[in-house]
This record gives sequence, C-alpha cells and structure tokens, in this order.
Amino acid sequence: MGAGAAVRRPAPRWGVRVFAHRRVRVFAVLVVPVLLVALQGVALWRGYEGPLESLFRDYVGTPKSMTVPWAGLVLALVGIGNKHRVIALAAAVGIDLVYAGVRLALGGPFTVGNGPVVVLTGLAVVAWWRWSGRQRRTALHAAALGALLILATKVGDVWLHITVDLRPHVLDQYVMLADHALGDPAWVMGRVLEVAGPIPEAVLHWVYIELPAAAILVAVWQLRAVADGGRWPNHYLVRTFLVLGLVGPLVYVLFPVVGPMFVYGVDGNGFQVGNFWPEVVPPLDRSPQALPFSDLAPRNCMPSMHTAWALALFLHTRRRADGTLAPTWLRWGGTFWLLCTLTATLGFGYHYGVDLVAGAVLCLTVESALREPERGWGWFRVRLVGGGVLVLLALLLGYRYLAVHMADHPVVAGSIVLALLAAVAAGFHVTWFARRRTGVPLAAGSDVAGTDKFLTAPATTEICRPAAVSLRKQVSTVREGTVDVPPESAAAGRMAGLPGEPVESR
Repeated sequence: MGAGAAVRRPAPRWGVRVFAHRRVRVFAVLVVPVLLVALQGVALWRGYEGPLESLFRDYVGTPKSMTVPWAGLVLALVGIGNKHRVIALAAAVGIDLVYAGVRLALGGPFTVGNGPVVVLTGLAVVAWWRWSGRQRRTALHAAALGALLILATKVGDVWLHITVDLRPHVLDQYVMLADHALGDPAWVMGRVLEVAGPIPEAVLHWVYIELPAAAILVAVWQLRAVADGGRWPNHYLVRTFLVLGLVGPLVYVLFPVVGPMFVYGVDGNGFQVGNFWPEVVPPLDRSPQALPFSDLAPRNCMPSMHTAWALALFLHTRRRADGTLAPTWLRWGGTFWLLCTLTATLGFGYHYGVDLVAGAVLCLTVESALREPERGWGWFRVRLVGGGVLVLLALLLGYRYLAVHMADHPVVAGSIVLALLAAVAAGFHVTWFARRRTGVPLAAGSDVAGTDKFLTAPATTEICRPAAVSLRKQVSTVREGTVDVPPESAAAGRMAGLPGEPVESR
C-alpha cells in the first residue's frame, strides 16, 4: 500500500449489535417466569415448596432467608441516586419492623426480609412508570439484578430437591477413594476445628452462610459509580455469581455426592456407612459402589459451589476496572473470605477435597468466559475456556472410574490433580493478571496472553519516546478515517518502530 493511499475501515454495525442485545434481554425476561412456573409445577407434583410459594412468603409471610432479600435490595440501590436510596432504605426498614412486630404478636418467629422485597418491587414499578431516559434504564438494570439474585436462591432450593428425586444413589465411596490422593483433607480439617474450639467454629459458620452478603459488598464497590454516570462496567461479580449458579448445579445430577458428614458421620439418618467422621479415616473400600441414600440430603457436593463463589469473590477483589490494585481492605477481605470458606467446607464435613478442586476449576473457566468481553472470543479465550472444560471433565471421569487407582497411588494421583488445577490457574493468571506492556495496539481477539486492545501497564520514558507518541497518534488517525499519511511521517514511523500498515493487515 502506498504511503499516500487512504485507508478506510468499515463502519461498525452498531444497529445490529444493539438489536442482538435487545433480543437477548427480551429472551431472558421471558425465560425467567417460564422457569419459575415450570419449577413450581414440579414442586407441587413432588410435594415440596416451589419458587412461587417461597416468593409469596417473602411478600406476606415468613421469609425463608433474612440476608438474601436485603442483599437484593442493596444491589438494586446502586442504580438510583442518594435521595431515592435514603427513601427506599427507610421504607424497607419500616415495613420490616411492622411485619416483624405483627409476626411476633401472632406467635411467629422473629425474622426480617419482607420489607426489602416489597420496596424492590415498588422501585421497579416507579422506575418503569415515572422515570425516563438514562435514569430509568439504570434503575431497571439494577433492580433486575437484585431481583435475579433473590429468584436464583428460590430456583436453587427447588433444584436441590430435584437432585434427590433424580439421583437416589450417591457416589461418595468413589469420591472418598479419590480424596485419599489428597490426604483426606476433610478429616484433617474436621479434627483441627474440634481442637480449635467454639469461637473459630462460629466465625467460620457465619462466613460460610453469609457469602451472599460479602458478594453484595464487593458488587456495590464495583458498581458504586453507576448511578452518577449511568455507565455499567463490562464485567462485575454478580455476572459471575449468576452464571456459576446456573452451570454448576447441573453437575449435581451428573455426579451426585452428599458429603462425608452424611455418608461417614452421624448425620446420615441410618444410611451412613459408619460413624467415622471426623475422628477416624474409614478403611479404604476397593470395591466402591453407588449407595442408596436418604432423601433428606441434597446431592450438592460435586463441585463445591461455595468454593467457586468464594474464589470468584477473591478474584474480583484484586483489581479495579482500570487494572489498578483494589483497596487494601477489599483485597484482604476477599482473601479472608476465601480462606475461611475453604476451611469451613472441609472442616464441617460438607465437602471432600476433590470437590474443592472441581469448584475452583469451574470458577476459573466461567470467569475466563465472562471477563473483558470487549476483547471478543480470540484463541486466548477459547483455549482457556476449552481447557477448563476438559480439565473438569477429566477430573470427574477420574474420580468416578479411576478412584481405586488414585487411592492405591496417592502421591502420583494427587500430584496430577493438583497439577491440573495449577495449569488452569496459571493460564488464568497469565492471561488476565500478568503485567502488561504499553502502547502497542493489537487487533481485537489477539491470542497474546494478557493483552488487550491496548495494553495497559504504565508507560515508561524508555518505551514511549515523545516522537513515537506523536507519530502513533498520526497512525491512529489513519486507522480511524481517510487521512493521507505523508511520506516523511511514514518513514519516520518505521524508524520509531511503529507499524506502517493498519492493524487489520497484521
């Protein structure tokens, strides 16, 4: 191409993209009520509480959870101004006090959660009918996220019952053998908590059950500027949480496991193999089989979703949206929550160690699919997501069909399991967190690990000389329009190490 030739870029098809996004949103809005009605029908057929019944109780009865409704309202408040936030919070507190007082007067339990659900609904109605423009869009977006958080818990409760109906037998004996390759960590941590005493146990229990509250705190920090500017970040924690909650529980049906406290402890309701946990590691049974088990224990161990969610929280407390470090208090808080959650999942007998490995791989895979969507689906993302899926499948197949071999060769098997996890983690870190060079524009979808459309590490005077900066602006102008490049500028650009051709030609 000649130095004076004009370079043209095709205009982006913004209309097509906007139309596609709207179709996705409309589809999502239609799917949610259909899913709720379908699950309610299944619940009525099988004789347990459905999502619509549980939602009705949030409005006029006794809420099932005190934390989740308030978490949903707090998330919705990021989309409105301070004045409306104060009004909404005051209304929610007042309604909750009235409901709680009436409930106590009638002899019911003390609980809260009605107020935030009522106010969240009212906020969505007001935004829809009274507001307009950016204020309306932002408020409805935030209200939808808050509502999805509440509805996701309703769907999850029903799904746990469905796992029992679909899979009456469990694979804990296989997982127990595979877990021996990691040194039986559930038994180790169980004995540690017995020695630690009641205070650490109470702290860990609180951290474990209040994971949604911690997630909302991080989400509010990420979305704190939405109401002022109306601009949502390309990626934030709530997206990862919701997708994990959609994908992870599907594995429950494929690989039903209930946990050591049930199969090997006193909570098995007569279905346990023996009362081993946590004092004694059970003898290795080299003839494992699927065990019929009580319908009181959901098959929700493989993978560990608490591990996946806590790891997602940890990842989102590392950096700001611009790539700089997050505040110290947030980074330490995310680390604390992750470590406490891992300790609780093992120490309370809820999970085996191999469950945690599968949960971590699932989290890194989903996060790789969602993070920095503006970069597109280049080879860098395909290999991360595809590799994560393959590793997760390999782990599940190994736990099921190679469990005896893993128990017989624990050092080799344990090393392989940890190496697979380390490989996924290393690929994730190199792609999304490694230090980036500055100033070299790359095409979208570049397969260079850790690169963006423009690499974002701070520039140094050695890398970016003033002359190179000015020439780079000229080249950028050529890429965007039809400006002619003078021959002397093109020659000087080659001397400065700048590309003489547009990015698309590379």
